[in-house]
Amino acid sequence: MWIRIVSACFLTTAVHAADVPLKLEAFGGPNAGFKADGGTVELSAPMPVLARPAAVPPADPVLEFEYFCVGGAPSFAVLPGPPFEAKTARWLPSLGHSETWTTYAARTAPAGQPLPAGWKELRLDFPLPAGRILQLRNARLRAEVPGEFDHPAVSAAAAEGALNAYLAKRFPARVTRVEVTDSNVIIEGNAKGIPGPIELVDIPMDVLLDAPESWQTRVPVEISVDGAFRAELPRIRKRGPLDYDRLTSRWQLVRVDGSKPEPLSHARYADQIVCRSPDLPPARPANKKGLGGWHQSRLPDGSDELKRLGITAVTVNVMIHSLVSHAPGPDTVPFNWQGRTYHARTKALDAYDATFREAARHHAMVSAILLVANPAKTAEPLVKLLGHPDAVRDGTFAMPNVTSEEGIGLYGAILQLMSDRWSRPDGRFGRVHHWIMHNEIDAGWVWTNAGEKPALVYMDLYQRSMRLMELITSQHDPHARPFITLTHHWADAGEKRWYGSKRMIELLLAFTKAEGDFPWGLAHHPYPQNLFNPRAWEDHQATFDFSTRKITPKNLEVLDAYMRQAALRFKGQVRPIHFSENGFNSKDYSPKSLEDQAAGMAMTWKKIARMDTVESWQYHNWIDNRHEGGLRIGLRKFPDEPGDPLGKKPIWHLYQALGTPREEEACAPYLNTIGIRSWDEVIHTADGLRRDDKR
Repeated sequence: MWIRIVSACFLTTAVHAADVPLKLEAFGGPNAGFKADGGTVELSAPMPVLARPAAVPPADPVLEFEYFCVGGAPSFAVLPGPPFEAKTARWLPSLGHSETWTTYAARTAPAGQPLPAGWKELRLDFPLPAGRILQLRNARLRAEVPGEFDHPAVSAAAAEGALNAYLAKRFPARVTRVEVTDSNVIIEGNAKGIPGPIELVDIPMDVLLDAPESWQTRVPVEISVDGAFRAELPRIRKRGPLDYDRLTSRWQLVRVDGSKPEPLSHARYADQIVCRSPDLPPARPANKKGLGGWHQSRLPDGSDELKRLGITAVTVNVMIHSLVSHAPGPDTVPFNWQGRTYHARTKALDAYDATFREAARHHAMVSAILLVANPAKTAEPLVKLLGHPDAVRDGTFAMPNVTSEEGIGLYGAILQLMSDRWSRPDGRFGRVHHWIMHNEIDAGWVWTNAGEKPALVYMDLYQRSMRLMELITSQHDPHARPFITLTHHWADAGEKRWYGSKRMIELLLAFTKAEGDFPWGLAHHPYPQNLFNPRAWEDHQATFDFSTRKITPKNLEVLDAYMRQAALRFKGQVRPIHFSENGFNSKDYSPKSLEDQAAGMAMTWKKIARMDTVESWQYHNWIDNRHEGGLRIGLRKFPDEPGDPLGKKPIWHLYQALGTPREEEACAPYLNTIGIRSWDEVIHTADGLRRDDKR
């Protein structure tokens, strides 16, 4: 889940000129389960909703709206009228689980079911399950866009098969080491017992393995008696007319047998890269308290919240397209990457500089969340090139375009710009210590969209994005890591088009085993099972085994034990875990709701305080937001709360006390809330976990 975006450059859902807005109201008169606040409608019970077009809609239109519904809603009936008769009803697809505003579009007149003549209004019958809340906004009718509901056969299955075969294959040779120096690339490996001639190829990251262009730069290698080889090649070569930096290439051994080279090894990326600032110190947060989605902002009274709460880590959302331009302008500065010239937007960079410098003033570790605007939602050429071409409008954000030379060139240029600027030893522009690559990629359909892809094909795209960041930032900061970002859905994917966090980690490991490991970290979002219910100690889907459906505050020990496994470590060291987004809801501001919210935090803190794998907990979020689907997960009340704007909740005072001498006193009242006498009763050890992974 990720709700709040702090950027003026965020692209909202496009509205077509021919759209006809719909006014939504409770069918049959006032209803306690129906609330309207400005342009947003909230349903808290099953009911019919009347939709009145503001003008004459197109024939057989598409119904489109944005919705927010944790848990989703079942298929619903649409009845044109009046009169509204069951015989003319048509059933529209269900609304998937949504933790942000999500676009929904469906035909009101499927094949063979034209709308009856003379209809004027639509009745939408939403059969909401008990306890479910559905929010709607921007409801409209519009003409169908040609092809939008087509699902043509694509080559995803073939790509999945080829990737499976490649990752599983036992090649006779190996590339064992790739070092990038200031001017050269050194490649070492072994090809013992393989008849020649053997050649070495460098494959740009955007090129698919086994594509004809994979082997355009073949270099003969000399194999010693024991099978070892070593090649030293210039770091810069020509790629077409442009200078190309082999920093981002994969290196593979091949043998020419006929017209097509035969691969002899997996391809391998650089694992040792010259760094301009090898003595740059790592981030060392003084405690594990952080804030998620933070931005440089003080309260109306001028108080410094990071200092008051003792915050030592923050995440900052970065809409990366806002940082560059293809063309020069009055507020741009040119820079080069991979032989092309791009133009950095100085005002956008200055705004982030101020945020990062403010964090540095507090000695706070900064993790930037890199978000790619969805190209399906805009006509802006730069975004069209930067985002994955298969992305569809269902996604809030998109996967970067890592499969074309120009797309990955633009993406790499932005990563280079950020890493170079925010990893300086002098800290002139502030510092970013780590890079969270996009958002909740196991729920990529919603958060990092690349169209409908098998899990392996999707991970192939994502791991290239992670790897590119690692290769680029290694030149500037020896401690910076890319972090994979995952939801609380673990062995169970959670939704039809989602993948599951555990599956994503397994697939990432398959790529690193084949093509060389790199120091990635884990940015996990262990929300309670039900985002609206802070009583996470009651989460029945959170069990103490590696096959648990979800990882929530109840069973954080599972993630700790899982990441400690030898196969998950990097050079023998356990990879760092950041709980980069996690919060507890207060249903309202009643004493009981606020007590439950704080109790969830107390239990979670007592667990993570004992986990040395967990480097930081960036609590989400700071202040309640009326645009978060009815959630109140902030440390403070709504800014416009009558009588108590920005009021501190009990959870604010608790968070302030954590990690201080006042911690035990502050946490003690919540033992009774949970129904325990000691925090040891909710702490589980590795020995108590069931590791018989049955899924």
